[in-house]
Amino acid sequence: MNWLRAVEHLRAERRPGVLVTVTSVRGHAPRDAGSKMVVAADGVWDTIGGGNLEATAIARARELIASGHGAPETLTLTLSDRAQSEHGQQCCGGEVSVLLEPLAVVPAVAIFGVGHVGLELARILARRDVELHLVDSRAQVLEPERLRPLADALARVHVHHAPVPELVLGQVPAGTHVLIMTHDHAEDAALCDAALRCTHLGSIGLIGSSSKWRRFESLLAREGHAAEAIARITSPIGLPGLEGKDPSTVAISVAAALVQAFERDAASAAHGGAAAQAATQARPR
Repeated sequence: MNWLRAVEHLRAERRPGVLVTVTSVRGHAPRDAGSKMVVAADGVWDTIGGGNLEATAIARARELIASGHGAPETLTLTLSDRAQSEHGQQCCGGEVSVLLEPLAVVPAVAIFGVGHVGLELARILARRDVELHLVDSRAQVLEPERLRPLADALARVHVHHAPVPELVLGQVPAGTHVLIMTHDHAEDAALCDAALRCTHLGSIGLIGSSSKWRRFESLLAREGHAAEAIARITSPIGLPGLEGKDPSTVAISVAAALVQAFERDAASAAHGGAAAQAATQARPR
């Protein structure tokens, strides 16, 4: 597949990668400026010309993937038999600069309940590069006309009409942040119970008052969930200190807390990648 399809392929599989682009060429080189390839930890698609140039770019791209480093960087190589190389000589005679752009795994969010708050929250999150799942047991709230404000979304929006919403929990990607805000407290309770039985989810949030959460804590304990498992659920959701109850204020509060979670996830991934890379480099050879 070509580089563009490879980018889509990695996004669909929620795997990180690096887009490598030839940005400038001086003299002779295997390929012209604008040539691209995509590198993953276990695959390469398309080509920037082969030889030491390509092998060096692939090696550096995989270091970026392993470290979780998210900033683009430029690499310049001289294609000369006098230039230092790790992967064999390349004597085209030119100089090539390439841009390495990490392709991060974007956050995923599932909103269960697309009522007044759910739709306002979806409108805010639609402005971000996320995988956004909208789930409701009511077909009418998912009508295209009602969701028209999301038509120009940057997010990729997945709409699920699910008479049994709990089933969708098994379909969302690993690490998905789940927000439970349906029209029915019984449905909310069933979703909380099912979410706690899933091991692949990210954060779990439940809309509602403190008194509602106390009732849910007792219910979930009766269903056999341990206290540490129940603590996975955050309720009430959103930033503390915002007291407005109108849908837009609640949605802004919840969205801000989610962005904080996204940033923590990114920092954790970068820290974990850097630690793993350091441990690998420290091993005796």
